[in-house]
Amino acid sequence: MAAALTAPQLIEKHRPTLDQALDTIRSRAYWSPHPEHPKAYGEEHGSLGPAEGKAAFDALLGGRFEIDQPGTEGWVGGEKSPYGIELGITYPRANPDVLIPAMRAAMPDWVAAGAEARAAVCLEIIARINARTHEFAQAVMHTSGQAYMMAMQAGGPHAQDRGMEAVAYAYVEQVRTPDTALWSKPQGKRDPLHLDKRFTPVPRGVALTIGCNTFPTWNGYPGVFASLATGNAVLVKPHPHAALPLALTVRVAREVLAEAGFDANLVALVAEGEGEDGAAGNTGIAKELALHPEVRIVDYTGSTEFGDWLEANARQAQVYTEKAGVNTVVIDSTDDYRGMLANLAFSLCLYSGQMCTTPQNLLIPRGGIATDQGDKSYDEVTADLAAAVDKLLGDDARAVAILGAIVNPAVEGRVKEAASLGEVALESRALTHPEFPGATVRTPVVVKLDSAAADAADTFLNECFGPVSFAVAVDSTSDAVALLRRTIREKGAMTVGGYTTDAAAEKLIEDACLTECAQLSLNLTGGVYVNQTAAFSDFHGSGGNPAANAALSDGAYVANRFRTVEVRRQA
Repeated sequence: MAAALTAPQLIEKHRPTLDQALDTIRSRAYWSPHPEHPKAYGEEHGSLGPAEGKAAFDALLGGRFEIDQPGTEGWVGGEKSPYGIELGITYPRANPDVLIPAMRAAMPDWVAAGAEARAAVCLEIIARINARTHEFAQAVMHTSGQAYMMAMQAGGPHAQDRGMEAVAYAYVEQVRTPDTALWSKPQGKRDPLHLDKRFTPVPRGVALTIGCNTFPTWNGYPGVFASLATGNAVLVKPHPHAALPLALTVRVAREVLAEAGFDANLVALVAEGEGEDGAAGNTGIAKELALHPEVRIVDYTGSTEFGDWLEANARQAQVYTEKAGVNTVVIDSTDDYRGMLANLAFSLCLYSGQMCTTPQNLLIPRGGIATDQGDKSYDEVTADLAAAVDKLLGDDARAVAILGAIVNPAVEGRVKEAASLGEVALESRALTHPEFPGATVRTPVVVKLDSAAADAADTFLNECFGPVSFAVAVDSTSDAVALLRRTIREKGAMTVGGYTTDAAAEKLIEDACLTECAQLSLNLTGGVYVNQTAAFSDFHGSGGNPAANAALSDGAYVANRFRTVEVRRQA
């Protein structure tokens, strides 16, 4: 167990890391203080290794997850791993009318501590979480269905990076205004006017984080740490099928806050049981909390329907949503045909397409594309992409390490239904996981559609979350870009990809994304994929199209979580 440190000691410990984070969000260079290789963790590194992390996870199964917070009225649970394991963990059922006032009462000392102390405490929380990366990886894997390596990296170091990134932006915005100023105004022959002015960042109140099923830490940490670092108390409401990763986070945060001399109730958990949330995991208590008068910030990742509801109804709160969109790739031409196919194949397969950044629509001119292997027809491109996916997933052991498990029956249902939507270029097949025979594992399906068909747009312009993609034939690259613009404007997009060797086509695609406010990746053929983003450098979402009203992370994501209050006195 790490030694308890006071806030000044935490500032001294973490100031170099904070300074490096501040430098990196300015330079946008690569940097991560959190190793992503599994062997970087273990007793010799002062952290839990893979075996210790698995043992810590196993010790949680079938028991009560104790959190000593006010308002506990019974216990709830019901998580089942997508890999077929009953977790059997129960969490405190909280009474918000008791818990939220206690959280409000915890805030004054936290506000008085100042931006630097708050940042240091947040970085200590992240450091403690990092030391338990393998335990968190097991929790993420067995609630989201991610394969272990992805759960370890995306749910661990990459999520921790995103949390630290939010802390850095929060610090920048709070110290932009000085703490004090002496104001003097000349009055000609009369004595000048003098005022002493003090400026204090004042938080909005209680912030609510509504967690998602697929990326509970990666999507949850930016909001949690942006709100906490700006002085707000944070109430965490996990998805009922993925409570454990965020419950562990709350427990670590409360421990660090108490050790540093602050009220642990600055961070608290509200869990709900199986069947209390509705099918989407975002009704019930989430709606009640989102409308609570003391809840002044809401962070949400999930369905467009509930995200739109939050934006329309949680009027007392500042609402940040990452919803859904229709991610699109325009394929005009390439000078690395094999690399393009391999890159797209991996993008479609990673975590069975259960990412908000996975490409859905591949727009391909029906007359074909120019490549370094000669001209390729629309049919050849789709057939070659299917072959690239089959090659990538040809070995079942390798395949399950890329695909993970299907997170819920609705995703599996969409995969099965896709075959009826058009000509199938790539059939989905079921795999048996060698370690977890109870897991549902499906390979991607690619369906051929023609944009000129009367009802095709009704299919490809609607999000089909999961391992389902559409190879859409278009008249030309300019028509593809016109369809891209329409898609972003009407449905939104978290990511856009483009492949072209033509400068004019590249400008068309880029101009469309700049105008419609969507993040663009061009000509990716190596080890970087359109559905991956790096903290401190890449912006996840833009906040400028219907897929999300915020970006992870930028100044706008944190600046409105607090207001600056001025007190001035006659000097």
